[in-house]
Amino acid sequence: MNKIPDIYPTAVHMLAAAAERSPDHEALVCQDERLSYAQYFRCVAWFSHELVNLGASGKRVGIVLGNSLDICVAMFAAHAASSQVVPCNPMYTERELRTIFEDADLHAIIYADEKHDVVSLLADEFAIPNRIRIGPKDRRLVAWREAADKELPQPMPSPADLATLQYTGGTTGRPKGVNLSHSSVATNISQREALVPTRTDCERLLCVMPLFHVYATAMCLHNMVYARGTMIVLPRYTPEAVFELLASERITIFAGSPTLFVGLMSQAQFSRTDFSRIHLSYSGSAALPEELLRRWEAATGAPVIEGYGQSEAGPVISFNPQNGLRKPGSVGVPVPDTLVEIVDTDEGARVLPVGEKGEIRVRGPQVMASYRNLPGETLTTLREGWLYTGDIGEFDSDGYLYIRDRKKEMAKVSGFSVFPREIEEVLYLHPGVQEAAVVAVPDSYRGEVVKALVVPRTGDVTVGQLTEHCRANLAKYKVPATVDLVSELPKTGVGKIDKNRIRAELAARLPG
Repeated sequence: MNKIPDIYPTAVHMLAAAAERSPDHEALVCQDERLSYAQYFRCVAWFSHELVNLGASGKRVGIVLGNSLDICVAMFAAHAASSQVVPCNPMYTERELRTIFEDADLHAIIYADEKHDVVSLLADEFAIPNRIRIGPKDRRLVAWREAADKELPQPMPSPADLATLQYTGGTTGRPKGVNLSHSSVATNISQREALVPTRTDCERLLCVMPLFHVYATAMCLHNMVYARGTMIVLPRYTPEAVFELLASERITIFAGSPTLFVGLMSQAQFSRTDFSRIHLSYSGSAALPEELLRRWEAATGAPVIEGYGQSEAGPVISFNPQNGLRKPGSVGVPVPDTLVEIVDTDEGARVLPVGEKGEIRVRGPQVMASYRNLPGETLTTLREGWLYTGDIGEFDSDGYLYIRDRKKEMAKVSGFSVFPREIEEVLYLHPGVQEAAVVAVPDSYRGEVVKALVVPRTGDVTVGQLTEHCRANLAKYKVPATVDLVSELPKTGVGKIDKNRIRAELAARLPG
């Protein structure tokens, strides 16, 4: 049984401890800017006092910044000011940001210069009293790196206080704001550490994922402060930049996603890159097809540790143990002090046996407090202490969890349950497939059918070959009704395949 290592009261206490124990160790790197832990802490302390003076304590502070040193300082400083951080996707349009701003009731907004027109318009509309514009021609939060030392505001935030308001599910209807306490966040950092431990004072992690997203916050930002490691921040993703940084910054951990792994492996430079310093890769944000995992590990020599999480769960729920049995295709075992059960998809009350698919429900100290302003959604999702994830999974006899699909993506084809994830796994086994997405669409005869969109790896693969491949590996009712070859698949702002957009486009083609 894995034991939880030291749990800090809050992530702010964790940063303070890192600055005290390793003040001169390099904490952050972004292009030509570098901060030691002493400088990192100094910037956070000064800015947190500014936020306190603006009256932000106990209120919500929005952050609309891309990957940079400034977003790292802003997130810790808002927490240190006892504010609730509201990370926003800087790629969001005015319409998308309006929904969040309206719901969050922001007291302050910290935003990038290039978002000024949109943010200032919305700040006027919702009467946000404090606007902090960040950019080379405005101000930088790292400007305090050489200032005099400053203590954090007192009192420090309490573990029971709300730490983060993380919006999720924005691709379908109204985004839901997940209320996470400092205790939930801090406990989850240590829960993850129990299964995927980091080495102290030596790790160098490349952060390519967007830092407004819960995956990057947990597995990059908080992870490296816990380990007193160095986080190298990539402001804008290009394969060339990733390959260059892997070598020049002596990266030891790569935090990626299926989309990133696919993109990097498709580059000619991939086979010429020296991966010898990397001893570990993380995969998150979406399920990693088994075949992609094998390709990456074979090419790099570094294991991919795949886990599972949700914004509503702090976010980490399970991981393949770094120092134990790893099972390709599985998302591992639950983190310590966490119960995970598979229940029926109708009422969610009957616990299913090993090997049977059902909805995943979770109970643990990292689970959210509520959805903001959505009492009905909260009651549906949190029932008798259980978080109902909406994901379909199953356990094997060793207690390893497998994600089979989203509950809402499960198709009923001629009365049979069909899980698109299973069909995608089969498609990825074909050597001619680079990326694949399978969705369900209405069908007047069979109720629903599944359709596949495929980005080919080579130019000579045909629809007939892929259809025959599916027929050879799937029951007849699971074979996609159509397979379309496309040049690319639509992605969300955090790099996930946007299945909602695919469904909408396919639905628009239906007759009538």
